[in-house]
Amino acid sequence: MMEKQAGEGKTLDQIPFSDIYLTPEKVAYIHDRESRWGLKTINPVDLKDFHKALQEAYTKNSSYSLFYKGSIYRVERIMTLTGIHYSARRMPQKTPDIRQLGFPEYLTNYLISLKNASGLILFGGPTGMGKTTTASSLLKKYLEDEGGFAYTIEDPPEMPLDGVYRSRQGGLGLCKQTEPIDNQWGEALQSALRSRPRYILVGEIRTPDTAGQVLRASISGHLVISTIHANSVEDGLNSIVKYAIASGLNEELAYDLLARGILGSVYQRLEGTRTLHPELFFAFANPNPMQGDQMRTIIRDGQINLNTLVEAQQERLFLNKPLFRS
Repeated sequence: MMEKQAGEGKTLDQIPFSDIYLTPEKVAYIHDRESRWGLKTINPVDLKDFHKALQEAYTKNSSYSLFYKGSIYRVERIMTLTGIHYSARRMPQKTPDIRQLGFPEYLTNYLISLKNASGLILFGGPTGMGKTTTASSLLKKYLEDEGGFAYTIEDPPEMPLDGVYRSRQGGLGLCKQTEPIDNQWGEALQSALRSRPRYILVGEIRTPDTAGQVLRASISGHLVISTIHANSVEDGLNSIVKYAIASGLNEELAYDLLARGILGSVYQRLEGTRTLHPELFFAFANPNPMQGDQMRTIIRDGQINLNTLVEAQQERLFLNKPLFRS
């Protein structure tokens, strides 16, 4: 007798998972939740319907969104040796509260305290480590606390942010989520700036033009939140500089813009098997750019080595001490 596959007799929305992989042979895999990376097959009753929906939602871009049975999926369509493979991440139906992400309270409080600042907050880390969730949750918190207009540029949009918020200050917050047309991230950012938002969320910095425009936006009075693939706090910052130089900025100007615009760089990765928890490293610049601080000086000098600063700031926040003098 053949062993019953996981999910058999159930629909896809009744099966708990984050990522699903659908092969050209129409076999579906999800994480087994028993090991760090292991997979298991599932056979939901609506697998054919899901496969058809993936095909029909294809937009000619390899990355796109799918709305299926009440859930939004971020889809990556890949041509393999045996046919088309789909990797789809099921996004939460609501953006979580940033206080529920498992961050240390002192770090969460400090990130929230930057809601009235201007500059760039960068979340770096490997793929699938929660960077977008953190960035989106932080933007949601700002809108709930302060209100104002927020503009996102994402490819594709992942977390549900679009809509109206009633802020604690009594006014309203408004968020509009957008996608770059023809992958023109730089043009999308220029359009965002002309819309006069208080907050700008850039889903991911992955092109030279995006990096250059993000740096310019960070010194123009906006609070910019973005993510980047990186292996450390320093790696994220160095990657922005390299991208910006590739966009046509000279090296000295790229470092200067980053030094002037940076508010903080947070590196995160998820650890664990059944229950994942974030492992975090961070470095912050003084929100008052008129006051000198170590992080801006290090970046401006062009040699980004922040190990000592990361350790010192983590200890100060842990001990509930202010990071910067008043």
